[in-house]
Formats: sequence, structure tokens, C-alpha cells
Amino acid sequence: MSVQQPSSQQAPSRPRTEKLSDAVVDTNPYSRLMALQRMGIVKNYEHIRSCTVAVVGMGGVGSVAAEMLTRCGIGRLLMYDYDKVELANMNRLFFRPEHCGMTKTDAAAVTLAQINPDVALEPFTMNITTLKGFDAFKASLTHTDTGKSRVDLVLACVDNYEARITINQVCLELGQIWMESGVSEDAVSGHIQVIIPGDTACFECVPPLVVASGIDERTLKREGVCAASLPTTMGIVAGLLVQNVLKHLLGFGQVTRYLGYASLQDYFPTMAIRPNPECINPLCRQSQAAFKVKAEQEAALQAASAPEEAAPAKADLHEANEWGIEVVADEPSGPAASRAAAALPQGLEYSMPVASMDASNLNRDAVESNDDKLEDLMAQLNAMSK
Repeated sequence: MSVQQPSSQQAPSRPRTEKLSDAVVDTNPYSRLMALQRMGIVKNYEHIRSCTVAVVGMGGVGSVAAEMLTRCGIGRLLMYDYDKVELANMNRLFFRPEHCGMTKTDAAAVTLAQINPDVALEPFTMNITTLKGFDAFKASLTHTDTGKSRVDLVLACVDNYEARITINQVCLELGQIWMESGVSEDAVSGHIQVIIPGDTACFECVPPLVVASGIDERTLKREGVCAASLPTTMGIVAGLLVQNVLKHLLGFGQVTRYLGYASLQDYFPTMAIRPNPECINPLCRQSQAAFKVKAEQEAALQAASAPEEAAPAKADLHEANEWGIEVVADEPSGPAASRAAAALPQGLEYSMPVASMDASNLNRDAVESNDDKLEDLMAQLNAMSK
């Protein structure tokens, strides 16, 4: 493992900004971001400068997510990868040909420092899936004094199950919220997912089918065959991921627990994945129990602090209303009403009263049948018109 700092050979492209301003001038790099606060979307945008996010995997999704967070003014950004930039990466966003040969974390640190010198960058070149890498990864996320996590969020932008399991285990041990992301091998679909220890499913609660079937994913790779990669899909997934990050950190909108993206149908499925009570990870089961106890305690405190609502006294309908007459809305009742309600989807109702169509009414209003031929009926009609 090596920790690299941005190169000092290149001076920052602009001076550091001590305090964010909403002044609408060409020299203010935060004017359009602070407009979110002025428009009432965000209460305190400057809070983002006190937030720390770790991005694990600086590939097609992670590098773009890191750039977006940097441009948004995140306070501190930790970046992890073990690989170097290659020409084969040029179909993706962010990296450029002059980065080839550099580690991805070093290349990212140099570029991001130029984009926004206000962001504190911590690049880590390491393989987190080894025993040594696991310990180093956890230590880098941990406060040396308290032993607790020093980051607000961990973003998993990796492309293999081993790395996801490593992140899952570290975050369970630290009680750390993290967001997982991925793009399919055919490059036309992807997803993001929020994982909250104890509240949502961890990554081992619902393992991928390949892993659940006992297949080693490393055996699926063939020499000379690589996964497809589209900068469009990866850019979309990175955008969805960072949008969720901003909502989580700045407290606006709804943080989506799971959001998929299928580009062939432009389909965006959402769902909530609950934790598995029989998860194979004991830390996950412990987190579930602790979360349940905490939720019950919070509910009890809320119930105890809420003032008791007295039942409203029944007032007279009217001072001079000695017969107790009251006016109610006209609503269909009886069999017709029940049939009408059952025939319509939830939330819809008829605007006009629905007549009762029972057998007696149908017989009463029915036209009597006879054996007259069409020629006779036409003759009768012509006679009536004369």
C-alpha cells in the first residue's frame, strides 16, 4: 500500500475559497451551487465542506463520481484503487492519454486538485481484498483516537464480488453507511444501492446468483475476452450515485434505497431490500438486532413525548336545531355503490350517481320483442312520416 499526495509541480488553478458565497459573479465557483440554497432546495449547502466521502474503485463509475463530488465542493475525498491508467481506459470518462502509466489514484489526485483546490484529497493505492489490504483499508477509514469511522459515506464503485464483500465487512464492523453501484457486463444496465447496517440488506443478505450457486467468479474470466464498457451508462450510474450522495449528506429530497437502470427500455426500477434474518454474516444479524432495539426505543420516546390528544367534545349541530338534522354529502349506497367502487381502480370514483341495474329494472325498461319482419317495420316507419 502507498499513500500518494497530489503532485506539487502543478500550482492550483485558482486560489482557495475560505467561505462559500452566493454572489452571482463570474469569479465565484460556487454561485450556481449556492443557488440551491437560495431557491429553498437545500437548507445549508456549505455543510458539504464538512463531509468526508471515500470512493473505492477509480474506474468508469468511481472516477466520474469523484470528479462530481469535487466539483460540488466536498470537504474531504478518499480514493482507493490498485491499478494503473491504460489506453484501454480511454473509452471512459475522466482519464486522458497523458495519464497512462500513472496509478489511477495519483492521476485522479492531480486532476481533481486542479479542478477544485478546496477539497482535501487522500489517494490510497492498495488492493483491499488481501489480508494486509483489508487491515489497511479499515485503518484508513478509522479515527485513531476513537476507533470509529471518520467518513460520512463509503461509495463502492468496484467491479468484483471480493471487493464488495470486503467493503461490506469493514462497514459492518464500523457501523458505516455505504452505497454500492455497478454496471452490467454488457454495458447497457446498472444500479445503485444504499446499505445501512441493520436497516437494509447487507451485501451478503442477498448474494448474486453466481456466488449463491457456489461458482468462483474468477473462473468466469477468459483470456482475450473483456466486459463491454460504455461511457454513457457509466456516466449515468455515476450521476445517479452522486445525486443520492448529495441528498443523503445535505438532507433534501428522498434518498433512494435501490435504483436500477435498464437503458434498452429506459426503465428505472426502485425497491427496498430488507435485511435477511438468516444472513450468513453474524455481524449483520447483530446489527439487525441492535437496529430493532433502537427503533423500538425511539418509538417509545416519541409516544411518551407526544401530548395526549383529548377527544373533541361533541357540539350541538345548531343552537336552534332541536330535531338534530344534519346535512351530509350525497353518496351512492347499497349494491350499486359497492359494484361501482369495485369496478374502478383505487383513487377513482364516479362523478354522477350510478343507477341500480338489477333484474327488475332491466325487465321494466326492456323493449318487448315481436316477430315483425324488417319490411313490415320499414312500412310502419314510412307511414308515420307521411
